[in-house]
Amino acid sequence: MSTSYMPKIACIGAGNVGATAAQYCLEMELGNVVLTDIVEGLPQGKALDMTEAGPIRNYGATCIGTNDYGDIQDAGVVIITAGLPRKPGMTRLDLLEKNGRIIAEICGEIKRHAPNAFVIMVTNPLDVMAYLAYRILGFPANRVIGMAGCLDSARMRAFVAMELGVSMKNVDTMVLGSHGDTMVPLPQYTTVSGIPITTLLTREKIDAIIARTRDGGGEIVRLLKTGSAFYAPAAGAARMAQAILRNERHLLPCAALLQGEYGLKDLY
Repeated sequence: MSTSYMPKIACIGAGNVGATAAQYCLEMELGNVVLTDIVEGLPQGKALDMTEAGPIRNYGATCIGTNDYGDIQDAGVVIITAGLPRKPGMTRLDLLEKNGRIIAEICGEIKRHAPNAFVIMVTNPLDVMAYLAYRILGFPANRVIGMAGCLDSARMRAFVAMELGVSMKNVDTMVLGSHGDTMVPLPQYTTVSGIPITTLLTREKIDAIIARTRDGGGEIVRLLKTGSAFYAPAAGAARMAQAILRNERHLLPCAALLQGEYGLKDLY
């Protein structure tokens, strides 16, 4: 695929999530990627590494690393992953103050350099950060969304498949609500090749899957001890970028501004 007319995707934050999202976008050939971070050398080194992987992984999209927000000029999609990660014992809300300051600064740069972009928020606490970005950017609500339900639904699909010993491709589900303890898994809309899981699993096993889904991120934090999940969150962000850039009309759950739906207004 020619890279001359490919859209530009800006991944802001070159940590585990941001760099992995950049790699997924390259392999999916969604566009040319700009990996941005304030740490000198970090985005440049990772971008060069990804570029050198291109001939092996057979993608032609380009990736540059930069510390200059000017390089995100006219990006079509911006994926924000910058911020502090969770550590054992922390909730997503514990990150609110520090990450809020980081997101506020980033949004000022996006507004200046990529005023027509779709913004996908990944930084935690995700719902609050998405709302903060929406208020600062002043973009239409449909252009500021959070990577929440896409990841949570994937986790629930994985746990159902593991319990039943079936392919994850055969499992469909949807998790709504916040990206946290108050998320709303919907077992009544969860099926395996069209068969409701309520006919395949006991109530106790379904409740256990729901509990594990809610604690999906925390479980990984406890296992890693020094960081948080990044493969699946990055995959969720890249999948959302794919749906946007290719205008797939694919229904993906995400954090979105409520404007009267479910009796709620002006919140994510």
